[in-house]
Amino acid sequence: EVQLVESGGGSVQDGGSLRLSCTASGFTFRLVDMSWYRQGPGNECDLVSTITTDGRTYLADSVKGRFTTSLDSAKTTVYLQMNNLKPEDTAVYFCGSADATNACVGTGTQVTVSS
Repeated sequence: EVQLVESGGGSVQDGGSLRLSCTASGFTFRLVDMSWYRQGPGNECDLVSTITTDGRTYLADSVKGRFTTSLDSAKTTVYLQMNNLKPEDTAVYFCGSADATNACVGTGTQVTVSS
């Protein structure tokens, strides 16, 4: 059974940092482009970042210069390093494949940024 587990969320002040982790069981990310998504209160599910199987990355304009995404060497964990967090980054964050059609489902990990 394929499972993805997000972790690392929390509550921080404006300007703070967090590192989210997404760990896979049942498969590796060697063959799958992986993305982070987020859904804030009353908002749609938005794409935050993507990392391809060959290591190329994409970041949404709203997080460029503040967030980075990476994979561990075993290709079983994808990270989202979030620096200079802003209140508008408050959301539940989810990981999933880059072609997911319904990405913001499940538990995710809550990120709350206070001003």
